[in-house]
Parts: sequence; structure tokens; C-alpha cells
Amino acid sequence: MSSIEPNSTRPPVVSDEQLVLIVYLLYFAAYIFGVTALIGVIIAHSRFPDATLLLRSHYQFQIRTFWIGLLYVVVGAVLAVAVFPVIGFAVLTWWLIWSLVRNVKGLLALNDHKAIQGPASWMFG
Repeated sequence: MSSIEPNSTRPPVVSDEQLVLIVYLLYFAAYIFGVTALIGVIIAHSRFPDATLLLRSHYQFQIRTFWIGLLYVVVGAVLAVAVFPVIGFAVLTWWLIWSLVRNVKGLLALNDHKAIQGPASWMFG
């Protein structure tokens, strides 16, 4: 009979840096599957309070990328379907470019072990 110790000293299966990377990868997968961005933002929200300053900047950047991006998608979709299709598709195109730049920039900063400069920015950080 084995006992499971809740406070074991074993290292975590996935490091904190790897979790930040996973969130970026989930955001990239969301361009195809959609729901993976929701999984990513849940991870970012849950890990944010206990993260180091470096990783907090990435989590904050990821959280804001999700929520601001969701705003762009909803506004763009409503405009494209209901009111002004040209403006709606322009907003959706802007969202695609904006989110790709943010995710690539975040991924490169994480790879270089750098914090995001201006993680609360509405633009590219």
C-alpha cells in the first residue's frame, strides 16, 4: 500500500516557464480550434498570482491579449454580419494581425528570458 504525500518535494511536471510557453502555443492553436485560447487564459489567470515578476509580465500580457482580442472579434463579427461588412472584416483583419504580432513578440521575449515591456498595453506591448 502506497501513500501519496500532498507536500512532496518532487519538482513539478511542467515548469513555470513551460506553462507560459504552453499558453502562447494554445493561443496559436486557437486560430484553428478556437477553444484553446480559453484554456490558455484560464491557465494564465490561475498562475498569475504566484508567478515571478518576469512571468507575471507574460501572464498579464496573455490575459490582456485574450480579453482585448475577444472584444475585437465580437465587435468585428457583429459589424460584419449585422451592420457594416467592410468595417467588420477590417476589424477582424486588424485583430488577426494584432494578435499574431503580440503572440510572436511574447514568445520571442520568453525565449530570451525577458519581461514584456508594457504588458498592459492595448497595442503590441
